[in-house]
Amino acid sequence: MARKPVVVQAALSPQTEIILNSIADGVFTVDSEWRVTFFNRAAEKITGVSAGEAIGRPCCEVFRANICESVCALKSTMETKKPVVNRAVLILRADGKEIPISVSSALLKDESGKVIGGVETFRDLSVVETLRKEIVRQYNFKDIISKSPAMMRLFSILPEVAQSESTVLIQGESGTGKELVSRAIHSLSPRAAKPFVAVNCGALPDNLLESELFGHVAGAFTDAKRTRAGRFAMAEGGTLFLDEIGDISPAMQVRLLRVLEERTYEPLGSSKTVRTDARIVTASNRELARLVEEGLFRKDLYYRINVVKLELPPLAQRKEDIPLLAAHFIERLNRMRNKEVAGLSQEVLAVFMRHDWPGNIRELENAIEYAFILCRQGLIQPRCLPEYLHGESCPPVHSGGLTLVDYERNTILNALDRNGWRKMATARELGIDKNTLRRKIKRLNIEREQAG
Repeated sequence: MARKPVVVQAALSPQTEIILNSIADGVFTVDSEWRVTFFNRAAEKITGVSAGEAIGRPCCEVFRANICESVCALKSTMETKKPVVNRAVLILRADGKEIPISVSSALLKDESGKVIGGVETFRDLSVVETLRKEIVRQYNFKDIISKSPAMMRLFSILPEVAQSESTVLIQGESGTGKELVSRAIHSLSPRAAKPFVAVNCGALPDNLLESELFGHVAGAFTDAKRTRAGRFAMAEGGTLFLDEIGDISPAMQVRLLRVLEERTYEPLGSSKTVRTDARIVTASNRELARLVEEGLFRKDLYYRINVVKLELPPLAQRKEDIPLLAAHFIERLNRMRNKEVAGLSQEVLAVFMRHDWPGNIRELENAIEYAFILCRQGLIQPRCLPEYLHGESCPPVHSGGLTLVDYERNTILNALDRNGWRKMATARELGIDKNTLRRKIKRLNIEREQAG
């Protein structure tokens, strides 16, 4: 009969045990065989496992964490001799409930300095995660994430816009999320159960766009060997999203105007008229009113699609959304890439808040995706960013003979001016605490009248 391994409980002084049992963080120790030798009261409370049940068992049986079999924090520390700090993981409580915790690990040594095991501390993040989800819920509208006043006003009217059958024009720079808004309109509308079909009008020449929208019959043109339904037919009863409508030719504008007015069209090469019941939502990154003035876009078509107009602000005008958007992209990429990136460092957040984001949300997403190539876990650091952002992490300290104090005063003044003197938004842009900003304003004698 195999002998049960003898487990020696960690020899701690009564004072040490009292201290460890009084703190809110869970603490446990293991021997060289990964068997638990000490388990404090907070560890009992967080895991739902008593110290009596835990001591002597392999730690992976106690925690059943999502890193136990792959990137165990204690194993990493034992192999590399380096501590792990605040790694976010999930554990399975004794009652079967999965909870988020952050773990830190270090080597456990005896009085002579010999390694005899490891020690791990962990903190229950359930409350933090609940708050995070509440923030996401509060600022998430049909996959559109924002807390900016302009976007919140848009959120407030989207349900009414969706319920109407009116044609919608969404205007905004490339990368601001025009298709997301169009999908939100569709999902909130009575047509939600029917198809949503998107077409980028700027990506196709006229002859291909006409066939793409209206379909064609066999023999309509070279290589048209069989009849093919167009996007209007595919979107029947649902929503057809025409992106970059400002790029279509005058001839195509005439064809589209007729469809909007009469709700009928003919497939390419056919004389048969087809009725359509697709709702039209359009979008453009160009100012259509200006194109009308320049004679590049038909006035009658403009007024036909401009029944309801929604304006999406560029990311440079809604920088308060950057932390929310970044957290969303990081969470999604962690799932896709099986990584454990915790978020943005303060230095990276400061870089992001200073950058003007000409590519808008799409550029931000690409920058974070790039950072994931170089960053496996922990916080994203400036060195992980695309090269074009590196210069923004270390702005020059001298400009035109300015002293460091002058440069700091000007930097804060400009940030305050950009943010309408809202201190919370300014502190977020600069990557500092609000109280730190208040102290700097007082120390540098910054007053609103100095802004110019």
